[in-house]
Amino acid sequence: MPGSRTVRVVEAVRETADAVSLVLDPGADGLAYRPGQFLTVRIPGGGARCYSLASSPHTGEPPRITVKRVPGGTGSGWICDRVAVGDTLEVLPPAGTFGPTGLDRDLLLVAGGSGITPVVSVAKSALAAGRARVALLYANRDQASVIFRDELRELAEDFPGRFTLTHWLESLQGLPTPELLAPLLAPHADRDAYLCGPVPLMDAAETALRAAGGRTVHRERYFSLSSDVFAGPDPVSAAPDDAWTAQVRLDGAAHTVTGGPTTPLLDALLAAGVDAPYSCREGACAACACRVTAGGAKMARNEVLDATDLAEGYVLACQAVPVGDLIEVTYD
Repeated sequence: MPGSRTVRVVEAVRETADAVSLVLDPGADGLAYRPGQFLTVRIPGGGARCYSLASSPHTGEPPRITVKRVPGGTGSGWICDRVAVGDTLEVLPPAGTFGPTGLDRDLLLVAGGSGITPVVSVAKSALAAGRARVALLYANRDQASVIFRDELRELAEDFPGRFTLTHWLESLQGLPTPELLAPLLAPHADRDAYLCGPVPLMDAAETALRAAGGRTVHRERYFSLSSDVFAGPDPVSAAPDDAWTAQVRLDGAAHTVTGGPTTPLLDALLAAGVDAPYSCREGACAACACRVTAGGAKMARNEVLDATDLAEGYVLACQAVPVGDLIEVTYD
């Protein structure tokens, strides 16, 4: 399908008893991505799953996704049990907005379980290519559940003045609560905070940070795709009299597309052969975010754009249906 590509698995690393990392060869063109982004992977049976890149684009290491087995999980079970060196995966371009726009501002990172995958990408990138000090709190059930244990220890040894690592083990310390996390997080409340992991952990961490005066808190959301994003869009029927027209700038080129009163902008672009970016098509990842510069649009669903994004005119093309006869949009 348009936008997808094939990558080859060159190494499979057993991180823990129920987590595996797949090291990928993206081919001659490479794989451009930002710290904290994910890949959407096609799985057998006509489905797709999103897995974070645990590698850093700033260290010279090859791209790597890390997957933790979910009980009954079709995608995670297939990757952990069946995918081997030499196999190929069909993936969509890297997507997601979890991660800093720069690498020089001090960071507070909170991760739980497999939530460490985008977080370690951010940490390695900031330490290797920026000046930021990084504090990481990593929560797990027990010592055996700690993913990237050796890699994290090496980061602490290599950057003793800039990287602070705190492990939280439920088997020893109990479930993390706002009260228990407060003394660990409050000293870093003035930093940009990035949280990824189980919702109760993120809730507890955010509550502790807000109580300590923290203002900049970003949360990564895990989600399952309910549709096959690799199947491509449904055909867009001929536009009725109350159709809309969109003038779109993408990668320096101008496109004009039309749609009906319920046609999302992304569907119209794809149906017209425009290689517009997208991943989940469910309003949950921001891969298709674009900015409306004239006219307006209504979104059926939005789980990632905040009030500031909306005020600046950003919409999710997969969920945005233009309002009125004409809309102007830019991806550039």
